[in-house]
Amino acid sequence: MPLSIVILAAGQGKRMKSDLPKVLQPLAGRPLLAHVIDTARALRADAIHVVHGHGGEQVKQALADEPVNWVLQAEQLGTGHAVAQAMPSIPDDHQVLILYGDVPLVRQATLERLIAEAGPQGFGLLTVVLADPSGYGRIVRDNAGNVVRIVEQKDANTKERAIPEINTGLMIGPARALRGWLAALRNDNSQGEYYLTDVIVMAVRANMKVNAVITPTEAEVLGVNDKVQLARLEAELRAERANALMLQGVTLADPARVDIRGEVSVGRDVFIDVNVVMVGKVELGDRVRIGPNCYLKDCSIGADTEVHPSCVIDRTSIGARASIGPFARLRPGAELHDDVHIGNFVEVKNSVIGAGSKANHLTYLGDATVGRKVNVGAGSVTVNYDGANKWRTEIGDNAFIGSGSMLVAPIKIGAGANTGAGSTITKDAPEGKLTLARARQATIEGWKRPEKKPK
Repeated sequence: MPLSIVILAAGQGKRMKSDLPKVLQPLAGRPLLAHVIDTARALRADAIHVVHGHGGEQVKQALADEPVNWVLQAEQLGTGHAVAQAMPSIPDDHQVLILYGDVPLVRQATLERLIAEAGPQGFGLLTVVLADPSGYGRIVRDNAGNVVRIVEQKDANTKERAIPEINTGLMIGPARALRGWLAALRNDNSQGEYYLTDVIVMAVRANMKVNAVITPTEAEVLGVNDKVQLARLEAELRAERANALMLQGVTLADPARVDIRGEVSVGRDVFIDVNVVMVGKVELGDRVRIGPNCYLKDCSIGADTEVHPSCVIDRTSIGARASIGPFARLRPGAELHDDVHIGNFVEVKNSVIGAGSKANHLTYLGDATVGRKVNVGAGSVTVNYDGANKWRTEIGDNAFIGSGSMLVAPIKIGAGANTGAGSTITKDAPEGKLTLARARQATIEGWKRPEKKPK
């Protein structure tokens, strides 16, 4: 069945009180509209049309890589008017599914059911049952259960106000009929707008059955108009993703305090403590343990590795049986092999650390290649930047870097070499030998500490 999807994303979002257009407000680290486009793409439609208006250029720029057709609604004259802007690009034989850029949690399975219920030429409407439907348009059905109309709160009688089923605004209909209904819309209302919901009455009058599908959860059709509602959706999505992880066997110390802002794949018996944020693509191997207050972004962590509290791991790969942190920072380009130990207040950037090597305290390894079973003492630094260019440090297998060593790149430390504590090494250190670079210690007799002058 040919399918076109129209996503309405032209709203200004005044209640957000933000310079950012509403559909670009972040949910789990991504724009609201990006979540809707993801779901639309999963439906394998023939075309996706995004109707933009307020801040349109900003929206297009932020989502420039998305495979959508951008449609301008120059004047915001209502939802019916917005859909009409996209219709010239949609063939008559298509079904048209209408989504909203500020309703980001609707599930693919729910929309697939809506599409199936409507069929190739029918009309489908997504509804939801609320405990408190106050303020929403009620779905009025006849004795056979068919939808006959939608009545707004202000126009509803006592019996109609008791109806808990409401309209979500998400719908699907045949392009040919929809085109005619949209052209017949009137704007004789207090807002002077063309309302999309009016086409439902037109469908009924045209003797077209309106197939109403009740969404399984309220969260799926929650819209966003202010930061309070945005926070509610954030909590809903956080809980949904945490539940998915637990169903895969992950133990979460507190599901309410884990943020998943991307795609996480896990092995068996993974443990994640509180206040962990995972962004982008994160891969956790079997029996990985992540301590509290860690930030993981676009990284892979091998089996049996433990990440201790308060670490930042950004675009890094870590092998098996490693120990990281606490308070370690692994920056982009870090590649740690198996059995590596990176301890407290150690930073690694654009470096390869060989199997079994250790840097346990207060160290910076940048633009370095470190061999196997190397020990880097506390307070050591690869001095990789000369003020204009970056240079590499190479450290051979089984080398021992004494505490407080400054390795001024470009430099090579040979296999099995030792550098004496407190040395500033500016030339290559040969294999298997001790290299020192210290000033001779001296004690100055008769020296007195300077004193402050009295005021």
